Amino acid sequence: MKSKRRIFVISFCLLLAAGAVAQRRFRDGGRYERAQTARDLVQHSAETPNWTNTSGFESDVFTFVRIRRESAGYGGPWWTDAPDSDLNLSYRLQQMTALKVNPNGLFLRLTDRVLADYPFIYMVEPGSLYLNDDEVKALREYLLNGGFLWLDDFWGEEEWENMAYEMKRVFPNRQFVEVPITNQLYRCVFDIPAKRQIPAVQIGTHSQYDPERRTWERSDAKQVHHRAIFDDKGRMMVFATHNTDNGDGWEWEGDNLYYFREFSEKTAYPLAVNVVFYVMTH
Repeated sequence: MKSKRRIFVISFCLLLAAGAVAQRRFRDGGRYERAQTARDLVQHSAETPNWTNTSGFESDVFTFVRIRRESAGYGGPWWTDAPDSDLNLSYRLQQMTALKVNPNGLFLRLTDRVLADYPFIYMVEPGSLYLNDDEVKALREYLLNGGFLWLDDFWGEEEWENMAYEMKRVFPNRQFVEVPITNQLYRCVFDIPAKRQIPAVQIGTHSQYDPERRTWERSDAKQVHHRAIFDDKGRMMVFATHNTDNGDGWEWEGDNLYYFREFSEKTAYPLAVNVVFYVMTH
């Protein structure tokens, strides 16, 4: 990694205690046009970290799975921030936790047969979300059978309403609820006292010179929301981080020192570590 990258100083004790619980058996799969994994794509950073896992146990790892999908016309595409965001976060999880992590990551569709082998999936720019009937059915089955979906990087009321409409097709009788900051998710590894906004890298870099310290992308997106959908037993199935951009926080860590220190290190990585730990141990 580039010399300007900083190494976090954190306690590993909670993660080490849960390491065995968090390990699950996964299989390789997925395809992105000609690219099967995140590392197959051209990256803007030439020094995205790589590593290997113990020979013979390459499948006994946590894999960051990004969902491939069509777009509805609002917001951005499913590949926003890829592959650097996926690869950098995977490295930090491997570096800072007891998890063994797939160094490549995967791109899968909701209807891919192997999706059930991966308990964690991520959708970026879900303001543009569109699901066909097969995808609605597949996502419902995946979530009710123990899977978890993180929706991230969408801004303003129009994008929220489009995403919520599509998720209502998945769960007609379930509602998004705001996750209170007292939830264990915010305490399980890092102590996260507030839902802090992560701007796109250009806005975040400019904010150091802005008297208003603006971090929002539009006027109706000033307040950060973390909302969730739970199953009948209270398990979190869907986590939606609205009016914030965790993906940029992971993507740009080696390219912009101010942005890394102010947004990646303080917010994007602590939240991601907490979310993965929480999902894999609850």
